[in-house]
Amino acid sequence: MKQILRPALVLFFVLTLMTGIAYPLLVTGAARLLFPAQAAGSLILRDGMPIGSSLIGQNFSEAGYFWGRPSTTSPMPDNAANSGGSNLGPLNPALADAVKARMDALRDADPGNMAPVPVDLVTTSASGLDPHISPAAAFYQVARVARARGRPIKELETLVQQQVQGPLWGLLGEPRVNVLRLNLALDALR
Repeated sequence: MKQILRPALVLFFVLTLMTGIAYPLLVTGAARLLFPAQAAGSLILRDGMPIGSSLIGQNFSEAGYFWGRPSTTSPMPDNAANSGGSNLGPLNPALADAVKARMDALRDADPGNMAPVPVDLVTTSASGLDPHISPAAAFYQVARVARARGRPIKELETLVQQQVQGPLWGLLGEPRVNVLRLNLALDALR
């Protein structure tokens, strides 16, 4: 028994040291050295205080702000502690009802806007925490935000254009707009 137990315990402690302590410290140290902003949570600071992360959506619902993708996290929207989609399939009537309610809310907030509603303003992402919207979704909201803030539409269109991020390395993904960064730039116009 001793011949079996001793090597097993030694192996257990060596692997615990390697995989439970050394490897996490090495990976964390490398991440902090090579990607300091991402390793710290991609926090966005205002006056030295964190106000959000560029990787997690924020819940904006006032007419004077750009709105992000809807979130189905509970108990509140954009709850990073409870990431997950709704898991409603395309034929589920609950999904159709939710999309219709979101479209009605957008139309109520901007009754004069007869443009087609961009799909990312009425559907949730898989995580429920998507911080980005398409440029089309941002431009769709310009008139409402301009009216609520008393700003010229052209000024806000220029602001949105400045916030458009291209595909990663020019190849991966679609152009996108980070809603939190856009709204911070909007607040900076004052």
